Amino acid sequence: MCGRYTLTAGAGEIGRQLRIFVRDSLGPSIGRFNVAPTQQVLAIAAPDGVPAAEMMRWGLVPPWAKDLSGAAKMINARLESVTERPAFRSLIPQASRRALQVADGYYEWLRPESKRHGSQPFHFQVDGGAIFAFAALWTPAQIDGKWIHSTTLLTCDSAPNPIASGIHERMPVILADPETRAAWLDPAVGLDEALALCGPLAAERLSARPANPALNKAGALDGPELLAAPAGAAPPADATLFDL
Repeated sequence: MCGRYTLTAGAGEIGRQLRIFVRDSLGPSIGRFNVAPTQQVLAIAAPDGVPAAEMMRWGLVPPWAKDLSGAAKMINARLESVTERPAFRSLIPQASRRALQVADGYYEWLRPESKRHGSQPFHFQVDGGAIFAFAALWTPAQIDGKWIHSTTLLTCDSAPNPIASGIHERMPVILADPETRAAWLDPAVGLDEALALCGPLAAERLSARPANPALNKAGALDGPELLAAPAGAAPPADATLFDL
């Protein structure tokens, strides 16, 4: 599962790296070190065939939903079952319902051997800190007379990537290259081709470093200090798995 991530870059840098216009007003998830479920996040979608950046709510709200109560449980969609679950199966075949959820890192937690110790968060980066996109799905829904655009990001088995699997058995589907991001939103790309774009990122493109355990506490903490592990923080026993 992927439950929190970072997007620390500004609108100009995001636009330059992803080759898309990002308005300065799209600010709630830009310059963030702790993007969390149910928040407004930066996504790129092409409902009319032309990719555009907008803010969406993280946690899918299906069109038949009566309220937002279940959205927090739908922040991720498993690649293995995305074509089967009712909330997702009609979305992934349509390029107009596929999205790019923009990030420059994500967090995952290593479970402690002893319950006396808290889980150690790790911050993952792609290509040394480049901006990338999670493969995501989105849909509009009307709740209490208001239209809401919401998103969920795809996850996959992390086993083929030893850096990711050393921390957690799941990892987000990362679209790290311009070609794969363009294909994900391309109306000419159907279901089978879209699924072929998904899978674990190559290990040589991913790095992981211990982050601040303050991330373990729920709340509004958000700042560069979250990327700094306290003195003495150590990676798992097999340190060769990590770019430390």
